[in-house]
Amino acid sequence: MSAKKILIIEDQVPMRRNIALLLEMEGFEVVTAGNGVTGVEAARREQPHLILCDVMMPEMDGYGVVQALRADKDLAGIPFVFLTAKGDKADVRVGMNFGADDYLTKPVIREDLLAAVHARLARAEAIDQRLTEAVSKAGGGFNPDFSSPGPLQREFGLTAREAEVLLWVAQGKSNLDVATILGMSDKTVKQHMGSIFQKMGVEGRNAASLRAVEVLNKPSTIPRG
Repeated sequence: MSAKKILIIEDQVPMRRNIALLLEMEGFEVVTAGNGVTGVEAARREQPHLILCDVMMPEMDGYGVVQALRADKDLAGIPFVFLTAKGDKADVRVGMNFGADDYLTKPVIREDLLAAVHARLARAEAIDQRLTEAVSKAGGGFNPDFSSPGPLQREFGLTAREAEVLLWVAQGKSNLDVATILGMSDKTVKQHMGSIFQKMGVEGRNAASLRAVEVLNKPSTIPRG
């Protein structure tokens, strides 16, 4: 099996070099970029399995990078982890709302970095597997639209907040991720998930996610060009 490719977008040379060396020693293929603009270009050229990106950079900051990637259908599903000196709740929420999957505070501890990388790669593989199964069941032409929770609210009789939670869960976000994005506690997310399972008539997260993406794949939810 070929090594997973990781793109590091970081303007500080020592930091970029150290992270690259660490990941290479773990068997990953590493590609680097020194700013946001070249980082987006590298992502399009290299199609990495995961992206590690600084927030504060010249020319284009990390928020601009993640927005550009999430707007590109060929790159939107790549796991994206912010690396930044900013670590307060507001910064985390901004990054997650822009589409980041995780947020690590610099200087990054080796164990924390590797744990985040492995967890996000594993989750991406699980999501790909679920989507592959859904494509097979749908006979191809699978293109879910995650721009609005409205279809989920109408289809399953959810509250507006429950539909928002399900929308993020269907995109592979954990309960903690959803709590950060929506500004609620992990306990509240779990309560919403329990209600969602009951209303949908499913027993678990994977079944709920699969049914959600099937609903979001309906032609009426796909943006018209």
